[in-house]
Amino acid sequence: MKAIISGYGKMGHMVEASLKRRGIPLVMATEDVCSVSPEIGKECVCIDFTTPAAFRENYPTLAKNFKAVVVGTTGWYDIKDEVFAAFEKEGTALIWASNFSIGVNAFFAAVERVSQVLKGNGYTPSVHEIHHIHKLDAPSGTAKSIGAIISSTLGVTPEITADRIGEVPGTHTATFLSAVDKLTFTHEAFSREGFAEGAVAAAIMADSLEGVHEFKDLIL
Repeated sequence: MKAIISGYGKMGHMVEASLKRRGIPLVMATEDVCSVSPEIGKECVCIDFTTPAAFRENYPTLAKNFKAVVVGTTGWYDIKDEVFAAFEKEGTALIWASNFSIGVNAFFAAVERVSQVLKGNGYTPSVHEIHHIHKLDAPSGTAKSIGAIISSTLGVTPEITADRIGEVPGTHTATFLSAVDKLTFTHEAFSREGFAEGAVAAAIMADSLEGVHEFKDLIL
């Protein structure tokens, strides 16, 4: 496969490093993905780490002009149906995730299983996340995903809170409180490298996939 990076900030640079470690050719990294010609795009998997506003503008072009797309950008999930429909219409593979970290996806699975066990036993859930001050959406897409898992499995919608502190890569905590005990589950990222590694793993999958997929459904 060959890759194009859309968004060349900190995450874009880490994705570039991950591609290099795996020996995957990087055709270009760009802040203007809509300028990439379809002739080039149709030979490449695009890995998108831009901004919510940029992705909202770019997704029709991504769906039309690329072989496949991996989206690590969050903050657009209110238009999921439109985005998914665009990719399905164009026959372009899409893998999306609120978080591409393998550890976070294991965290999702653990929270889901715990919620199944605790259902109907008087537990009140909550979710708290901490990220760096540069993160544009709050609460994070990951926190919202955790909340959705708990809500659908436990049957109780958790309160979700967020802090923006320094350069924290990402910490997510799910708490289940009852009258007799408390369960707490935390995932703490030490750097953004885990997100980049997962996104590149998804790009390798996307190169030979069809359809729209959430990353956790492909690895759990």
